[in-house]
Amino acid sequence: MRASYRASVGYDSRMSERQPQEDFTPGRVHRINWRLARITAANPGMMTGPGTNTWIVGQADRVVVDPGPDDAAHQEAVAAAGEGRIKAILITHTHPDHSPGARRLQALTGAQVMAHPRELAGIRDTSFQADELLDEGDRLDGGDFTLHVLHTPGHASDHLCFLLEDDRILIAGDQVMDGATVVISPPDGNMQDYLDSLHRLMRLDLAAIAPGHGRLLQPPREVLEAVIEHRLHRERMVLQAVMEGEEQIADLVRRIYTHIPEALQRVAFGSVRAHLEKLRDEGRVAGGGDGPWRPLG
Repeated sequence: MRASYRASVGYDSRMSERQPQEDFTPGRVHRINWRLARITAANPGMMTGPGTNTWIVGQADRVVVDPGPDDAAHQEAVAAAGEGRIKAILITHTHPDHSPGARRLQALTGAQVMAHPRELAGIRDTSFQADELLDEGDRLDGGDFTLHVLHTPGHASDHLCFLLEDDRILIAGDQVMDGATVVISPPDGNMQDYLDSLHRLMRLDLAAIAPGHGRLLQPPREVLEAVIEHRLHRERMVLQAVMEGEEQIADLVRRIYTHIPEALQRVAFGSVRAHLEKLRDEGRVAGGGDGPWRPLG
């Protein structure tokens, strides 16, 4: 399958409670509809929820989105579900829980690996290499589906989402997660880019969001609105703390993230830095690195 080219830590938990129960048993196919199915990898954890979702699109020709970790049992289950029809392996972004299984799955299926050309500077799958590049405006056509490629930086600078046209389902990678906040951590994470990507997705006519971790998310507009509001609420907390004299990111994290276990403090550190860098770009604070950070105006 070839792409055709044009012109060349938790949001509102009430959203999660509205989602239906789903089966995340590793290796088991969970079918969303006749055109879209999911197999969840056996890598549950603090950052991955029940595990990384691998999505299988189509019936005649099939594509896989996010093969997940390099786990033999998972890749064999995905290949078996593909029934010899997998033509492409698409990567939403090259974080270690999403892309390392690509080469093993390719060896099992012969499918081409496709991803965004940007190479991440922070945490990434260092062994990853794409066979074909994808970017904004590209489209993949199967016999019974069309996927539109959207470049949605923020969580990672190489992040892609895939819009399943006929069903209006967004295969979203780590753009949003089921009941949890996506990590935005510099240098590859950028808070303004992330919010811009969310606002852009708000303008799409979506029926559901198929995330990289967790359940199918509906209604999509409410989910996206909740994520945006959560981020802006955190931004207000960060700015208020800086205005009240907190200068070091470590102190900001201890003040703001009182509800999370110590193991997640390092993750929160990255999010606070991303908020501060956005505020600095807006001329509202000054500083850099771990601190000091000070208010302007």
